[in-house]
Amino acid sequence: MFDCVLPTRFARTGYLFTPWGTMSIKHARYARDPNPIDPNCSCYTCRNFSRAYLRHLFLSRELLAYHLNTIHNLHYYLSLIRNIRRALKEGTFQEFRREFYQMRQNGIP
Repeated sequence: MFDCVLPTRFARTGYLFTPWGTMSIKHARYARDPNPIDPNCSCYTCRNFSRAYLRHLFLSRELLAYHLNTIHNLHYYLSLIRNIRRALKEGTFQEFRREFYQMRQNGIP
């Protein structure tokens, strides 16, 4: 599953991965949202662009939207796998798993 087209295909269709679930940047609620996709994410997209701007780019069909969305989705997956490996190595995977699903249950802030 992690060696596939999922992050890029979702990025091209306006879906962005977050710890709280999948965000559709197409939604009108992001039209004036000054926040990054994920405030805790260190990717280039989150450090430099707002949800509102990413939505504008996507709805305008600017190629930059697909590029920035892909950067974020790939970074999300790399971070997720890194955190899973760390939890397995430290013997804390069950705690990681519990927190992962709890965040997804809470939804996107």
